[in-house]
Amino acid sequence: MPDTTTTSPATPPAGVDVSELRLVLTVDDHARALAIYRDRLGLNELEAHQERGGHVTILDAGRATLEINDETYAAFVDEVEVGRRVPGRVRVAFQVTDTDAVTQELVEAGARLVALPTCTPWDSRNARLRDPDGIQLTLFTDPAAS
Repeated sequence: MPDTTTTSPATPPAGVDVSELRLVLTVDDHARALAIYRDRLGLNELEAHQERGGHVTILDAGRATLEINDETYAAFVDEVEVGRRVPGRVRVAFQVTDTDAVTQELVEAGARLVALPTCTPWDSRNARLRDPDGIQLTLFTDPAAS
């Protein structure tokens, strides 16, 4: 089990109250991205807009967290999930109910498999993929959440 030592949280400045984390992806093919994230991963569409020939769709991804890894820990996670360091400073992780099934769904929709689902030292089942625009994705199933 990884070290879970934490430091005391800092007190935010007065007036700072973050209520949503929105991760924004700029993609080459909007419809292809929707096929993966909305249609196969099952994220619910909250809003969609068109302007000047462009498209934006806002999808509900449930609760958001921001995971901050240093390079050493990122290399450890890559070794566990993939077996080697995978370049990239951004990885989007989705907790799903069945890592194996959702991995197959995303591959069928055009995502590239980087590493098959595997059991991790932190007791989850993780798979690594890249979406058609090269964004790294981790799918994970947490047995404690079941």
